[in-house]
Amino acid sequence: MEAKRGDWVRIHNTILEVGQRATNIPEDTQNVPLEMWVKGFLLDESANIGDKVTIETYIGRTVKGNLLEVNPYYRHDFGKSIPELLYIGLQGRQILAEEGDNND
Repeated sequence: MEAKRGDWVRIHNTILEVGQRATNIPEDTQNVPLEMWVKGFLLDESANIGDKVTIETYIGRTVKGNLLEVNPYYRHDFGKSIPELLYIGLQGRQILAEEGDNND
């Protein structure tokens, strides 16, 4: 997919490679690169996925990285509804109300 100047995009960049990380961090952290993913407005005239691009973030920072996605959006959710959990708030309020009545 081709992105045009001004499109909202997400980029990726490796900040530190393995071996460049600080020695005082956990070993499992040292064994992976430090990476960043940033969203912003494309400053290049046009680009394709994988191209090295420059973006301006929503707060005005200029950042370079590899173009990953055009018009990114959140894909997560909180899973399926759990019926047992639907009534916890109502039951909690009822218990607190009853306790309040008992303390009068």
